[in-house]
Amino acid sequence: MHIVQPGMEIDVLKENSKIANENFRLMKSHGIKSVDFMGSIGAGKTALIIKLAEKLRAKGVRVCAIAGDVTGADDYGRFEKSGLDAVNCNTGHECHLDANLVRKSLSKIDLDAYDVIFIENVGNLVCPADFALGTDYRVVVISTTEGDDMVRKHHDIFLHSDIAILNKMDIADAVGVDPEVIIEDYRKLTGGLKEMYMCSARKDEGVDEILVALGL
Repeated sequence: MHIVQPGMEIDVLKENSKIANENFRLMKSHGIKSVDFMGSIGAGKTALIIKLAEKLRAKGVRVCAIAGDVTGADDYGRFEKSGLDAVNCNTGHECHLDANLVRKSLSKIDLDAYDVIFIENVGNLVCPADFALGTDYRVVVISTTEGDDMVRKHHDIFLHSDIAILNKMDIADAVGVDPEVIIEDYRKLTGGLKEMYMCSARKDEGVDEILVALGL
C-alpha cells in the first residue's frame, strides 16, 4: 500500500513548479517557444505533432520534439521517421511527465538549434494536469473515438489547459459521436472563455488554425 505523508504532495508540486519555472526561463533564454501536448492514448497527439512540425519546417522553423511515455520508443520512432528531430523520455513507472524529466531531456538538446519544442506527454487525462512542465502552452487533445463525455469526466485537465483540441473529426459520424455535445460541455466548463479547436490530423483539416492559436 502506497502512503503519502501529510504535506508530501504539496512539497512535490512546489518543487515541480520551481523546476518548471527554470525550464521556462531556460527555453526563453534561447528564444524557444514550447508546447505541452496532453491527452489519452490514441487521441492522436503524435500524428498532430508530426503534422504541425511538418508545416512549421516547411516555413523554415526549426522544431524538436520530446516523446514522453512510460516505456518504449514507439512515438520517438514515429517522430524520427517523419524527419522530426526528437528525444525519447521514459518515466519508468510514472503516469505523467514532470518538470525534472523535461529538464533532463532539455539537457540532451542543442537549444540554440531550435525555435520550437513540442512535448508529447504520457497518454493520460488525469495525472499530467497537476504537473506543469514550463511550456508556453498546455494543450489537451481528445478524439471523437473516446466518446462525447470526455469533458464531463475530466474537468481538471481541461481547466489546466490553455487550448483544447478535438481530433479525428473525420470519423465522428462513423463512431456515433456528436462533436457539438463535447464543444458545449467545454463551453459550459470554461464559461465560454476558451475555444475548442476541431481537426483531423490525418486529413490535415483544422491544423492551420491550431498553429495560429499557438502563435506559430
